[in-house]
Amino acid sequence: MSQHPHGAARPGDGLRLMHVHAHPDDESSKGAASTAMYVTQGVDVHVATCTGGERGSILNPKMDRPDIAANITEVRRQEMERARDILGIRQDWLGFVDSGWPEGDPPPPLPDGCFALVPLEESTGRLVELIRSFRPHVLTTYDERGGYPHPDHIRCHEVSVAAFEAAGDRERYPDAGEAWRPLKLYYHHGWSYAKTVALHEAMLAHGLESPYAERLANWQREPEWDDRITTRVPCGEFFGVRDQALLAHATQIDPDGPWFSIPHSIQQQVWPTEDFELVTSHVETTLPEDDLFAGIRAV
Repeated sequence: MSQHPHGAARPGDGLRLMHVHAHPDDESSKGAASTAMYVTQGVDVHVATCTGGERGSILNPKMDRPDIAANITEVRRQEMERARDILGIRQDWLGFVDSGWPEGDPPPPLPDGCFALVPLEESTGRLVELIRSFRPHVLTTYDERGGYPHPDHIRCHEVSVAAFEAAGDRERYPDAGEAWRPLKLYYHHGWSYAKTVALHEAMLAHGLESPYAERLANWQREPEWDDRITTRVPCGEFFGVRDQALLAHATQIDPDGPWFSIPHSIQQQVWPTEDFELVTSHVETTLPEDDLFAGIRAV
């Protein structure tokens, strides 16, 4: 077992957590504070990144330059390396090509060979091999809507769910390593209506402009969707690490944009958790939870 420098065992020693994401930067915008928290506990955290983000738009005006656009594949890999080091995680590329965001009415067909068009059996096999190699106790991914309807996010959900089930079946993908069954599967729930309202009202109460006014005005409420949240992981003290990891993806995030407009003190007071939905558990646990490893630590 790994230990603190002074020899004391940490609460996460021996535990392994895998996040499956569609693009570089998703690991920093979804669940990064809880990731950083678990790393400090001694949990071995691994991110599987399905694509290289090659077709992602340059969203930071300061990085919207011809030299960046011409080398976007390498730039995004370097950004991922910096974010990985900030979070203290391991990370592997599944090696698929970004599908891009189809724009138009109707939207154009997806480009040949992109991740969303790769046969599910093939892309699932690559993730199964990684799961069997890393042997995570817990796996997280997106819900069936992908968190938002990017074709790569939808495909990431499909691949993750299929691989979660197949990895423990020795008859499936027999050449992908010894079978390993993760014990729990979670979906990320980043922005519920309740969370957005709470932060919006807190900003107004402090006399600050909220970045969520327009979003809330157009929100189509689905209470049953927010009710799916089962697990709220307290990780507010790691919001700064989360933001540093996100800023490492300089092509994808504007440091002067609304993402960073809410002070950490307000976030920590109003909504100090990152939220998940427990989808499958092969161990006994009690809902609601405050730990992705609930029911596993005792075992």
